[in-house]
Amino acid sequence: MSTILITGGTGLVGSKLTELLLANKHEVRILSRKPSANNEYKWDVSNKYIDENALTGVDYIIHLAGAGIADKRWTDERKQIIIDSRVETANLLFDKVKKLEIQLKGFISASGSNYYGAKTVDKIFKEEDSAGNDFLGKVCLHWENAANKFKELNVSVTILRTGIVLSSKGGALEKMKTPIISPLGSGNQYMPWIHIEDLCYLYIKAVEQDFSGVFNAVSPESHTSKSFSKILAKSVKRPYLPVAVPGFLLKLIFGELAVILLKGSRLSSNKVLKYGFRYQFESLEKALHKI
Repeated sequence: MSTILITGGTGLVGSKLTELLLANKHEVRILSRKPSANNEYKWDVSNKYIDENALTGVDYIIHLAGAGIADKRWTDERKQIIIDSRVETANLLFDKVKKLEIQLKGFISASGSNYYGAKTVDKIFKEEDSAGNDFLGKVCLHWENAANKFKELNVSVTILRTGIVLSSKGGALEKMKTPIISPLGSGNQYMPWIHIEDLCYLYIKAVEQDFSGVFNAVSPESHTSKSFSKILAKSVKRPYLPVAVPGFLLKLIFGELAVILLKGSRLSSNKVLKYGFRYQFESLEKALHKI
């Protein structure tokens, strides 16, 4: 049994991960701006405060905190919030772990599948490929650099570059279930995805096994916006319209953040598989059937 501290523990992934960690007999603590449960502890990043009781005896920190990438239009202010909510939170954790001399076994951080940049190309990206030069690539690079600082304390670091998380409890999938389902833009952009249970078991693997380094947390089965939409429409029994939603319209509605809807490349999951991980939901059809 390990003691695990989670940031973003009440979010979509954090809630499911907490449930599964508890089922595996681990102790889970959650950092919250407004703690209410017995296992929740206050933190205030703007004032560089963390309740030190949250860190006492902790074995692993799982860092999921971060403002939603697609929640609001990308103004300059919003972009800074997106970066700071990931980077400054990790920096605060690093400073407190160092100051209190907490003997962490591992720091496990989320990152994004857009680490390689929001672009549609033939290349299948592997973990050793460079970060993209666009905003999302830079967000992920700063995010991962903050996580990797823990190596200075001789702490094992695991980073999961996560695709679209499929869950019955909300998230991106809920927004895709429109009355009529259509591809977006060209329809040729790839949509790296992963079922929430597979993602959570990757985090658990990082706690329970030798699973450190950087990994693409995506399913082995790749889909474009066209193929994803067809399978989704069939799964939820809604009409599929092959006429794509025009890219200019999405840009008009969402501004710059429309790039996350209109661009996307394939990511390799070979490294995860080489570490012995077995996906429960390799196919999109199977994943959607379970949701």
